Amino acid sequence: MNAEIPGYRILKQIGIGAASRIFISVELKTGKKFAVKHVVRNSPDDDPFITQVETEYAVSSKLRHPHLRHSYAIHRVRKLLQVKEVLLVMELVDGLNLEKARPNRLNTFLTIFQKVAQGLHAMHQAGFVHSDIKPTNIMLAPKGVVKIIDFGQSCPLLHRKERIQGTPDYIAPEQVERLPLDQRTDVFNLGATMYWVLTSEKYPTAIRGSDSRGGIALITSEKPVAPNEINDKIPLALSNLVMECCREKAADRPADMVQLGARLAMIQRLWRKQREELRAQRRAIWPTGEPPPAPPALDAIAAAAQENIDTPPEEDR
Repeated sequence: MNAEIPGYRILKQIGIGAASRIFISVELKTGKKFAVKHVVRNSPDDDPFITQVETEYAVSSKLRHPHLRHSYAIHRVRKLLQVKEVLLVMELVDGLNLEKARPNRLNTFLTIFQKVAQGLHAMHQAGFVHSDIKPTNIMLAPKGVVKIIDFGQSCPLLHRKERIQGTPDYIAPEQVERLPLDQRTDVFNLGATMYWVLTSEKYPTAIRGSDSRGGIALITSEKPVAPNEINDKIPLALSNLVMECCREKAADRPADMVQLGARLAMIQRLWRKQREELRAQRRAIWPTGEPPPAPPALDAIAAAAQENIDTPPEEDR
């Protein structure tokens, strides 16, 4: 990378996006490491990406919360009075996004999304909507760290965007219809994200991902299937909550992240209580915590049966 940030030294590249590259840098004065997002303007087509970095700095530099990635500084490289490159100095999150580190335990899932709800509530309290919550914008790091990242499509509460912005498969109806956005837009985006984490399937939003020709497929009649119908191990209360988050009318969704987080916490408490009750029942039956070994006679019968199983010829294995 040719561009430099005064007071920092770029160490190595750690990621790449649609029009950006992410580097690790070190602040020369303190020795502290940061992430740096670098975007170059090669043509007018790159202007939206420059704007997104500017937006990310304008929003995330105002946010101070343990579950929101903070931005510290922005450096612009100009040529002939036009911005040709931008470098955004951000908090370094040493982890993986939710798409690459999807939780496979219900307790972990509920803990992660309560933290995401807390971060988004803080953002709404500051007067902003994220408007692009999806698995790749939620980072997981060691020691239970959860960070919401990428504020390039964020906007003030009740802002109406001139064009459709959002990620297909997670986008809310009001984003497609270019209506004013508020905290319930993030409720929908988060609901669609939870749907994917729970089911491995995409919620049928108004705009779906790229089709085989690379275009956008518009969906008008596909009916969503509840998560517990896809996986019956998902608690009904959680399945219902996810479906409520993804309702078409914003007024029918949970009102805000406080309400959503409280319901996730209640589901977690009930699930933990049920788990402890099952463990208590098991201890009452088997005080050692494990079922007793099979009687020797049954072990002998099982061993004899195993020995009598015909072994297939080599060519049939």
